[in-house]
Amino acid sequence: MVIKKWNDLPDFLKNEEVREYYDLLRKRKISLVFKRIFDVIMSFVLLVLLSPVFCVLAFLIKKDSKGPVFYRQVRVTQYGREFRIFKFRTMVNNADKIGAHVTSNNDCRITKIGKKIRSCRLDEIPQLINVFLGDMSFVGTRPEAVKYVKEYTPEMMATLLLPAGITSDASITYKDEAELLENAEDADKVYVEKILPEKMKYNLQSIRQFNLIYEIRIMFKTILAVL
Repeated sequence: MVIKKWNDLPDFLKNEEVREYYDLLRKRKISLVFKRIFDVIMSFVLLVLLSPVFCVLAFLIKKDSKGPVFYRQVRVTQYGREFRIFKFRTMVNNADKIGAHVTSNNDCRITKIGKKIRSCRLDEIPQLINVFLGDMSFVGTRPEAVKYVKEYTPEMMATLLLPAGITSDASITYKDEAELLENAEDADKVYVEKILPEKMKYNLQSIRQFNLIYEIRIMFKTILAVL
């Protein structure tokens, strides 16, 4: 993984607020290379080991409701590039067309088996495919939908200097995000105005602290949080 030269960045990233984070990351080129090597090797190993789990969950999802096994919403990753995220489908088919892009615990769109899968965070496993392909990393800012990225402040754009991640300090802190949105009349508005800014404080701090030891620690914290 190599950070582009400043002049080669997309124009929306070339601002004073982003420059601080960019300069920090440019000093950690070797760590970024090892980060990508780790992502490729570990994601491949886990995809092989977890293949039986994939098969079982795919069967249960198809048996429970009509629709595809995977949910493939468009998200945003490094340099603002759009990609389709892999997640096990836990809601009715085309759920994003009949409600908010964020989900609360009492969301009527969640299927029976989907509720169980979400409670164990198993819906996130297919993102190993995105990590292997280079769309994502194990640790990094969670990939947001395009509509939310449009609400980023200039400083928040700094999170797009790196690939989106499966987990992060913000993800652990806000692992019960759905509960915060449970009684919201407008879940999208509450997310953008209250939750997103707070999560971004953690994400930006993570860029300042970036190193391989820090990322390994985040992965262990994630495992403990899920357990």
